[in-house]
Amino acid sequence: MSPQPVNRPPRQDRGPQPVHDAVMCVAAPALAVSPEHGQLDGSGLGGFYQGGRRVLARCELRIAGAPPVPVQGGLVTAGRARFTSVARVPGDTAPDPALTVERLRTAGGTERITVHNTGSRALRIPFEVALATDLGELAAIAAGSCGPELQSSVCDAGLLWSAEGLRARVTAVPAPESALASAGLLCWELALPAGASRTIELRATLEPAVAGVNGGSAPAVPVPWSAPEIRGGDGRAETLLRAALDDLRALLLRDPEHPLDVHVAAGAPWRLGPAPADALWAARMLLPLGTRLAAGTLRAFARRQDPETGGLPGPLRHAGPHLPPTCSGVEAGLLFVTLLAEARRWGLPERETEQLLPAVERGLRWLRSVAGEGGYVPDPVPGGPLRCDVQAHAHRAMLHGADLLQAHGRPGAEEWRERAEALRRRFREDFWLDDPAGGSPAAALTPDGRPVPHLGSAAAHLLDTGLAGGCEFAPGLLDKVQTEQLARLLAAPELDSGWGLRTLSAKAPGYNPFGHRGGAVRVHETAVAVAGLAAAGHEREAMTLLLGVLDAAGAFGHRLPEMYAGEQRDESRRPAPHPTASRPAAVAAAGAVHMLLALAGIRPDAPERMVAVRPPAASPLGDLDLAGLRVAEEPFALRIGASGTAVIEEAAPGLQLGA
Repeated sequence: MSPQPVNRPPRQDRGPQPVHDAVMCVAAPALAVSPEHGQLDGSGLGGFYQGGRRVLARCELRIAGAPPVPVQGGLVTAGRARFTSVARVPGDTAPDPALTVERLRTAGGTERITVHNTGSRALRIPFEVALATDLGELAAIAAGSCGPELQSSVCDAGLLWSAEGLRARVTAVPAPESALASAGLLCWELALPAGASRTIELRATLEPAVAGVNGGSAPAVPVPWSAPEIRGGDGRAETLLRAALDDLRALLLRDPEHPLDVHVAAGAPWRLGPAPADALWAARMLLPLGTRLAAGTLRAFARRQDPETGGLPGPLRHAGPHLPPTCSGVEAGLLFVTLLAEARRWGLPERETEQLLPAVERGLRWLRSVAGEGGYVPDPVPGGPLRCDVQAHAHRAMLHGADLLQAHGRPGAEEWRERAEALRRRFREDFWLDDPAGGSPAAALTPDGRPVPHLGSAAAHLLDTGLAGGCEFAPGLLDKVQTEQLARLLAAPELDSGWGLRTLSAKAPGYNPFGHRGGAVRVHETAVAVAGLAAAGHEREAMTLLLGVLDAAGAFGHRLPEMYAGEQRDESRRPAPHPTASRPAAVAAAGAVHMLLALAGIRPDAPERMVAVRPPAASPLGDLDLAGLRVAEEPFALRIGASGTAVIEEAAPGLQLGA
């Protein structure tokens, strides 16, 4: 018999659900989304999710027939939230509430509800929890569409719902004194002496009703990076680092067929599954904390390469008002080569590097096949525009591919260096748009060769030239004069909002401070700009951007979202959240780490047993101690002075200091 819905009509489609004010607990692939008051009433995106299904949509408390009064709610860690409320009971004559209620909720599907009697008399009170679910798919609910709530049935110590070959179950400890399936209610009568507490624990699980569906919570994923510390200076840096790593920990996923290989999901709630480009970026930005995440990520996505073409999968993404959607698979295919080459410089063992070389060679064959005239890479392939940031990724991949081939005695290194040199020459002629103010890079060239002039934060990727041998960075697509001009443009108020770089200049047609690629601030690209500007010697511009993001982070409890509004900073406003931004988001959290560690200026060459440390000449955060980093697979710690001095305090034996 098919399940009978409760008599509540489904919501109508209303578009993507806002999440900027949600309390989001994440332990990928599990998720709990709550309003700040903590009551799950079945509306919006609220509920517990496992495996992309909503296990529980409604979880409403009533004490003596009335809901408690919410006081406070928020995250304790990325995977756990606390909600506090108070309640009065019949017969109260004093102005103070007699009961305090604390709800501890986890992403994995548990909730501990503790009721504390703070009054002076013993109480016996009715306590009930209303539960319901639709077993809806996360993607449909996130888009504003869900089905009706299902009819429950009573099971041992709780309630059960069934649909589409799945069962959702909620069990309670202690077991309820009564359960009403028709109303979805679990009921207790709590005896509370003065000063006493009672705790009820609810556990929501998704169970298979047919073979092949895994229910319940997966075991914890081991953290594949070191435990870094930032001490001294501005305390905000330490707070931001701690929150960013907590967010990344919550997004860790095991490769289902090779559970020792882990990578990060893109973000919650929209993309809690594998996303190659986001995972590769996060692993690259965390290389100063060790190469374990990079190794697992590379192995996981090497297995997802197309065996015929060598390309990586990736969805189309909105690219703003002036360009068609971009394909994240193009970016991922180029990042794969760069991540392996840079992981090797940070200390990935040669045996592990060599095991991944066939995937790099497949990726380079793909790059050769998609690169058109002049070596330019269209995005999407084929027939897409030639985006400036994609050419930067391609140029870097060519040089890193040559580096890996030469280091392991494989043929083709010289060919790829020649291709990279030819791409540099063509790019400086075709993409640079001269004007009396000094010129600027085109955002893209259309397939027929027309430039798209509207500048945005994607141009920062032109500064990300990649780590090369000898503790140096590789050459970039821009010459020195063009790089200096780009640094000026990024520092101008049209792009720098005061809280980070806009994805589109405020002077461009179609600018929208809430546009995904039309003017919002994306933390990831601001982080790329900070590191790239510092590496190119434009330290003042880099540090200004870093301080702007640090200031913005305070408005988000130091847990940076994927993006926020690109409105111009002034004394009367705070950075506005973007209503549909992922939070946590892998590239935002990893970008925070990347920005902070740019203050150290670490440039390793582990195969040559060398490391250089070139911090900015003036640190805006004062004297800093950085510990818990890793270079050449060994602990690395250093002290950075406010005036740009650096002292290495811990390093691998035999590691030489580069010039």
